[in-house]
Amino acid sequence: MRETGGGMTDIVHAAAEELAELAAGVPEGKHIATGDIRRLSGRLYRQAGVRDIDGVLALCGELLERRDWALGVIAFDWAHRVRAQYRPGTYEVFYRWLKEYVRGWGDCDDFCTHAFGELLRQYKELFPRVREWTRDGDFWVRRASAVVLIPSIMRDERAGLEPYAIADRLMADPHYLVQKGYGWMLKCLSTVDRAGVESYLEAHFRDMPRVAYRYALEKFDRETRDRLIAL
Repeated sequence: MRETGGGMTDIVHAAAEELAELAAGVPEGKHIATGDIRRLSGRLYRQAGVRDIDGVLALCGELLERRDWALGVIAFDWAHRVRAQYRPGTYEVFYRWLKEYVRGWGDCDDFCTHAFGELLRQYKELFPRVREWTRDGDFWVRRASAVVLIPSIMRDERAGLEPYAIADRLMADPHYLVQKGYGWMLKCLSTVDRAGVESYLEAHFRDMPRVAYRYALEKFDRETRDRLIAL
């Protein structure tokens, strides 16, 4: 693929230009709709013509290096499109992105419920490394330690993962977005392990921050939810 000035490939340059055009039509104080970005992402991916994982991830890195939210959405989408080519070493690329380019809960959730979560689903042996994220100084990395489990949980492919251990380690986390993150993970887990999550909430209702607790019980029937909330 031909490169333009500054080392940026044509397709990355085109993405930046088309997003600028979309942004020009958005009212002040708003941002481009995510659905519009994803539609653009699909079209540009087809135009790029790059399908091998190394080439695609290199393009993703260029997109992320711009440190623009919308370009990040495209980068994470493209990374997910080559999921059939993931290998254990892909972890090193994704973890660097998590640390360098993710800067909030929105980026974290997009990346972890798609590309990074799919990598963990395929290679459960990576879980011990994920467990260490719970002690990271960045709140979005700690949130990611729970959210990245969600794709595996929703497919009920939990062998080799320890979601309750993650909840234990995040239990007293001071950041409300981390609390919401592991509460969300437990809520998803309740759809495939209802009795386990119910028992966990009964055991930890005194310790768990209320925001996490309320998230975790959202999928229970009303009777069970009312009983748990009254504890």
